[in-house]
Amino acid sequence: MKPVRLPASATLALPRWSVVALCLLYILPGLIRRDPWKNDDAAGFGIMWTMAHGGWQDWLLPHIVGLPVPGEGPLAFWFGALFIKLFGWLLGDALAARISTIGFFVIGALSIWYATYLLGRRAEAQPLRLAFGGQPEARDYGRTLADGALLIYLACLGLLLRSHETTAEALQTSLIGFGFYAGVRVFESQSLRSAAALGVTLGLLVLTRGYLVPLALWSMLVFVAPSRGRHVLARLLLVTLPLALAISASWPVANMLLRPYDTNPTLAWLAWNADQVALPSWDTISYFLKYEIWYAWPAWPFAAWAVFAWRKQHYPLHIALPLAVCAGFALLAIVDPHGEESLLLPLLPPLAILGAFGLPTMKRGAINAVDWFAMMTLSTCAAFIWIGWIAKETGWPPKIAHNAFKLAPGFKPEFNLTAFLIAFAATVGWILVVRWRLSRQPSVLWRAVVLSSGGVILCWLLLMTLWLPWLNYGKSYAGVAQQIGEKLPASGACVDTNVGPAQRASFAYFGKIEFSRFGKDGCDYLLLQDRGNAPVMKRDEDSRLQLLWEGRRPSDRDERFRLYRRVGGR
Repeated sequence: MKPVRLPASATLALPRWSVVALCLLYILPGLIRRDPWKNDDAAGFGIMWTMAHGGWQDWLLPHIVGLPVPGEGPLAFWFGALFIKLFGWLLGDALAARISTIGFFVIGALSIWYATYLLGRRAEAQPLRLAFGGQPEARDYGRTLADGALLIYLACLGLLLRSHETTAEALQTSLIGFGFYAGVRVFESQSLRSAAALGVTLGLLVLTRGYLVPLALWSMLVFVAPSRGRHVLARLLLVTLPLALAISASWPVANMLLRPYDTNPTLAWLAWNADQVALPSWDTISYFLKYEIWYAWPAWPFAAWAVFAWRKQHYPLHIALPLAVCAGFALLAIVDPHGEESLLLPLLPPLAILGAFGLPTMKRGAINAVDWFAMMTLSTCAAFIWIGWIAKETGWPPKIAHNAFKLAPGFKPEFNLTAFLIAFAATVGWILVVRWRLSRQPSVLWRAVVLSSGGVILCWLLLMTLWLPWLNYGKSYAGVAQQIGEKLPASGACVDTNVGPAQRASFAYFGKIEFSRFGKDGCDYLLLQDRGNAPVMKRDEDSRLQLLWEGRRPSDRDERFRLYRRVGGR
């Protein structure tokens, strides 16, 4: 017997305007009025900026003004560079690059919604028919589940920061969602068009961040296919796979034929991919368990409940497909020897979809427990954000104000009326949502996650309005870059350096610093990055170097930069 028994009143869909508003409130804050932030955000922007202001070789070889980035495919940065070229003159390069981030988010959100809708309207996913009628229609039930999946996706804590960064992970997560949607279409219609769309998506995933994630996605679809008919398996093997290989081979073939900067970046890229796989160890397993618990919250509890609730149905497609994909991505995370956060991201789309099918089977007590936890935790978080902002602006409570300025020495707060009004309106909206949830006790399926997603969006919006200047002051290299640029000749002197990717990108963008590039070394200037307690390189220790400048970001005591000029022979 199916575990779902629902009246039609439980499948009222969210108004479309509210879905659009939630998505806009989620993605727009944090994209405007800020600099590229350390670390991955600035590094990803640096690749886009280098491409946009470079030649064809820079578009084939991802690098940050001369620093190769072998672990990155080019696709996400092509989009960012294209938007910089189109809109950089109007919006500034940093904001123009983030237009691509908005596009990536929209693709991912729509893909998750439609994939869940297709699975939710299947016959085996429908609730039991009631004795006197009144059960929901298949389309209404699918729409409500899709709304729930989208709310779960927006509530995932691990997605929050990554979806606002100019990185390849933002596009990868969205393409995983679209690839899953295309895979569902293959199982639904078994059409050549759907199989071809899946193949193109997998090929683009390879060009985004390597072949391991798309290989895992395709393998899990193939694993599920035999139980669903021979035609599905044939489409995956004879249409999807060849097309994916053809698309993914385009960049390596271009590198082999054109050899940007007289090198083939594909070799380093393949080596990086191979380095992502090793035998599982206790360290990798413990890392996965430790971080996935909060990274995928609240998706994983709903997903786990869905698997348990549907266990007696021999795992129909709406459970088997996302569960298999989750298993494949979890295995990838466990065999990764480096314990990278980026390998937890691919789990979020299938977990959100799987979690949606746990909503109709949850007991009222469990739903209320989740809601109370979300309401108390996120309301407390929002209250602390407000209290901290008041302390930062007024100096009271003094201890909180002291700690805020201790973390950002030299920061001068400025009251922004627009930001305050937006934050105040969002807080009032949250109070109204909580009041509606507690007083009305609605029966709609998505009631279990509306507080989780709404609270996450509220806290993010408060941080990106009330605290954005403070955060930008602490995470941007703009001030240091401008200080270094003032010490260099206006003619654009060449600088050798050992700084990291984020620092290199920020210094080149904000300070207009010309770093040494491919085939060009032995510059007249040397910029070194070291720990704050490292000894100064004095002239009597190396007579060829003259110290011109020394400094650091006020908020970072463990990082120091020194600019030298070479004054003797090399």
